[in-house]
Amino acid sequence: MNWQDIYKNKLTTAEKALQVVQSGQRVVFAHACGEPQVLVEELVAQANRLKNVEIFHMVAMGKAKYCQPGMEKHFRHHSIFLGGSTRKAVNEGRADYTPCFLHESPRLLRSLPIDVSLIQVSRPDRHGYCSLGVSVDYTKTAAEVAKVVIAEANDQMPRTLGDSHIHVSEIDYLVETSIPLIELFPPVLTEVEEKIGYHVAQLVEDGATLQLGIGAIPDAVLHFLKDKKNLGIHSELISDGVVDLIEKGVINNSAKTLHNGKVVATFLMGTKKLYDFVDDNPFVEMYPVDYTNDPYVIAKNIKMTAINSALQVDFTGQVCAESIGSKQYSGTGGQVDFVRGANLSPGGRSVIALPSTAMGGKLSRIVPYLDQGAAVTTLRNEVHYVATEYGYAELKGKCLRQRAEALIGIAHPDFREKLTQESKKMFNQL
Repeated sequence: MNWQDIYKNKLTTAEKALQVVQSGQRVVFAHACGEPQVLVEELVAQANRLKNVEIFHMVAMGKAKYCQPGMEKHFRHHSIFLGGSTRKAVNEGRADYTPCFLHESPRLLRSLPIDVSLIQVSRPDRHGYCSLGVSVDYTKTAAEVAKVVIAEANDQMPRTLGDSHIHVSEIDYLVETSIPLIELFPPVLTEVEEKIGYHVAQLVEDGATLQLGIGAIPDAVLHFLKDKKNLGIHSELISDGVVDLIEKGVINNSAKTLHNGKVVATFLMGTKKLYDFVDDNPFVEMYPVDYTNDPYVIAKNIKMTAINSALQVDFTGQVCAESIGSKQYSGTGGQVDFVRGANLSPGGRSVIALPSTAMGGKLSRIVPYLDQGAAVTTLRNEVHYVATEYGYAELKGKCLRQRAEALIGIAHPDFREKLTQESKKMFNQL
């Protein structure tokens, strides 16, 4: 049987395909902007016939109706990274969070019995291969280990290259759709974010390979890289700002020592501009996250520069990037993967960037001690640079007292006197 016949035989409706999901099963959703919106909506529509279905997901970019109050007897959300639509459910006890390094998420999935995977793919190419498009990450593993794979074949999903394909014969049910992908629009930068971006950009050398997260600070950093030369990208994700620098010739990947000439990522979060750019573009290669985020793979890039954000940094250099006290806010994600990879890289650098204050200036993010219950995301031994709108502090090789002094120097001026007093107490300098 040729692949065209296989494809036709597997075509069905979302309503019929989702009948395969039964109470008590574990279902994995494709990640972030790759979430199969039609399939997820239909699963929620069938909630009344289901009990105790576990939904494994990372960043939920859709509506996450399965997390709303009243759904808990039907669905139990299990996340390894919280977003705005799932955070409340976890902190109210209606959903669960599991700490996990992003590069280990495929291993986690292989250790769990996965009943059904809901994924979104492009339409098949002339050889019968669909692309996982904007979400390869753990999604490829989920499709490989699940007992049943249901795919939303969306003709608006870009065909990305690299290790991002699945053959129609490996899919159990196919539902054709034609809807825009979930988009993440660039934020409007504040003056504080622009200043942070400027300071971080000073730490990026010509010929560096970059990892950038998502949000205002990474976008601000990209804004100040326009005069750099021969930059490369090896990142868990890319967004619209990367496209701008590629088109300007700033990012050309010519100095990369791994995947020379290629942008490497595992998922994409942006607008149609980004999705159109990566479609069938050999300049961009997508790989599963246990490859892109493996610290030893990352370290093969000379001058690997990892730029990540945080919620708090204490005097010793401990970084909390995922909780506010004991309340889970986001997750570990790939921060530690890239901090470690950059530290192992010849000439590599890791940068933690954050505004100096929170709560409209009422609280300092540079603190003597992390809040009670706060998670230590990145260990103090691994932190290289910390940047705020007041500059950057180099912590590597400094003693604890020197670290505190350097961090106080980039804290908000309104808090420096009090922080200095706390530092003197801590280090017996009174």
